[in-house]
Amino acid sequence: MKPETLSRREFLQRAARMGLGAGIAGLLLDDPTAFLDWMGTGGGGDALASDPLRDLLRRAPRARYWISTASGESGCGNCHDPAEIAGRENHAHDTPRLVKCLLCAQECLIPPGERGLCNTRMNDGGVLKSLVYGRPVSLHIDPIEKKPFYNFLPGRMAFSMATTGCALHCKFCQNWEISQARPEDMPVGYVPPEKIVEAADKRSAPVIAFTYNEPTVFTEYLTDIARLAGEQDIRSVLISCGFMTEAPLREMCGCLDAIKIDLKGFSPDFYHTVCGAELEPVLRSIRQVARSGVHLELVNLVVPTLNDSPKMLDDLCAWVAGELSPDVPVHFTRFHPDYQLRNLPPTPVATLERAYDIAQDHGIRYPYVGNVPGHPGNNTLCPGCGTTLIRRRAFLIEENRLRDGRCPDCGASVAGVWI
Repeated sequence: MKPETLSRREFLQRAARMGLGAGIAGLLLDDPTAFLDWMGTGGGGDALASDPLRDLLRRAPRARYWISTASGESGCGNCHDPAEIAGRENHAHDTPRLVKCLLCAQECLIPPGERGLCNTRMNDGGVLKSLVYGRPVSLHIDPIEKKPFYNFLPGRMAFSMATTGCALHCKFCQNWEISQARPEDMPVGYVPPEKIVEAADKRSAPVIAFTYNEPTVFTEYLTDIARLAGEQDIRSVLISCGFMTEAPLREMCGCLDAIKIDLKGFSPDFYHTVCGAELEPVLRSIRQVARSGVHLELVNLVVPTLNDSPKMLDDLCAWVAGELSPDVPVHFTRFHPDYQLRNLPPTPVATLERAYDIAQDHGIRYPYVGNVPGHPGNNTLCPGCGTTLIRRRAFLIEENRLRDGRCPDCGASVAGVWI
């Protein structure tokens, strides 16, 4: 079977088994031959050794956002609750080189030679290393609508990239082959940030999208790429679960143009049992992005029986309208059985329509129905007169009537980034 006839999932599985190295990323592009040629002429960097993990660790750069017991700068209060250590003197740890990762809200405490829940950051003798810096496993050209962004540069193409790893373990993940993989499962050559920007520029992609897995795990790589892209007038966007801490998100907001966060359900229990995470850090991140002024869109994947109750949808919409802004686009997208939830049916379209109506009842101006090609809920409506301004079919723009960000019929301003 030729590689181009494989599905994305089949190819990733086969590529991981065969150890295709740098070519694993190239073959996922619209123009695989050109990209493989580029990788073969030096773009792919080093070839990994027969022990991928040892080689990755040897070459891995120092990560950011962590503290270590090996450093005199780390006090007990950085890792322990104040009540837990009240009245106690500082003590020596049995393991003197523990690392606490401060990148995401899991805040993993990592012994030497081990890694955090994301599988991408390892304690190397008291120093936290990033195993995924410069190691993209998926590169593709996508419409910006696929992310989905509907109020940000409609109709543009995005140079999309991912590494392995994610801090969450969602049972419905549709990219689980890479999000739940370890970096050594897909050994690839090193691709420096400037080569990603160069590849996007050569394909005339005005946007670089960090997507597919959870890009927070490659924050250092992401921010280096985004800053270089900005110098070339290429915009950068993040597609995220929102489970990072405040400091790295602040850095990302400083170099990104748009952020889409998956608000997976408005229930702490749902996050705990279905995603292996917590709700509150996600809400905190969403508030932080909204305050930063970076363009923000939200997605709620509506999963039958798990997060589709009228009350949960109502609470979510009330929170968005009250805590953020009615101008924040909210996408209610259709669930398709995958990964560990193949026993559930696809979301009934009627459920998505109910969510759409609830959002409108709360004054949200840009609700959308997602993953239902041709549904009128894909369209952008004027918040003033209700006329259809952008008509979509799947990820394609069939009509765009916006004029300088305004409705041509009533002159109302439409929130978003249009040029």
